[in-house]
Amino acid sequence: MDFHQPKVFASVFRHKSFTKASDEMCVSQPTISEHIKNLEHEFSCKLFDRLGRTIAPTQRAERLYPKVLRLLDNAIRLQEEFKAEEGQVQGELIIGASTIPGTYILPRQACLFRQQYPDTSFEISIHDSREIIDMVLNHSLLCGVVGAKMENQLHYVPLTEDELVLVAAQGLITTPLLTAADLAQIPLLMREEGSGTRDSMIHLLEEAGISLDTMTVVATLGSSAAVKEAVKEGLGAAWISRIAVQDSLSLGELVEIPYPGLFQSRRFYLVTHKKRTLPHHYQVFYEYLRASQR
Repeated sequence: MDFHQPKVFASVFRHKSFTKASDEMCVSQPTISEHIKNLEHEFSCKLFDRLGRTIAPTQRAERLYPKVLRLLDNAIRLQEEFKAEEGQVQGELIIGASTIPGTYILPRQACLFRQQYPDTSFEISIHDSREIIDMVLNHSLLCGVVGAKMENQLHYVPLTEDELVLVAAQGLITTPLLTAADLAQIPLLMREEGSGTRDSMIHLLEEAGISLDTMTVVATLGSSAAVKEAVKEGLGAAWISRIAVQDSLSLGELVEIPYPGLFQSRRFYLVTHKKRTLPHHYQVFYEYLRASQR
């Protein structure tokens, strides 16, 4: 906001002189006169009577002066409040996330962040990558963490790296998978459309020259946790995030099924809108996430 005119008015009123106001404000006397003329035009009234080499405030200037002082005081107070807030990190962070980062990455990062900034709180909204990206695009969310890059209007910062692994329950697959025909015989579980995991899996198969149409898809599920539980129950095998199944692999609840030539690493991305300015506590968390992945 431009408070120059009110400051000029207050200085002229206080000194009863354009010259002294000019010295105090460090601007030329014609500039001071121009500001006063503009104010008089805006208020449609005369504020100072010109009496030769002296000036005298009019009755309306007398009424205006205390209000201008309050305006300037409030402006200074507000500036000080904003500066103080810049030194504090407080408030709720609503972060959108696709399934893997929302379930396995952000909860830990939120906990560590709150240890440093206890006046913050989190709401983690979990949807598939496409939905999160759409929510950032239409300004329903300020930022999100997703497993795919889809829109040029958004800014993506790479975070944690992950890989897809083919897993199954113990005993479901007893012979090595050596060809596409072998792969086509196994019951396969998939994520829903819009999922970054699904997109990565389809890309993985296409890179190996394998069409999804040749696969035996027995179920489509809406979250990685649901896929993981269905695999543990023996419903089928699935390509799933290593982050999501690392504990089950370590415990022997699931086994990793090797297939020659199929390897898919991927990144999760911190996504924001290029045209949005993040509030201070969001910006601090944004930088915290970036630094935590270095």
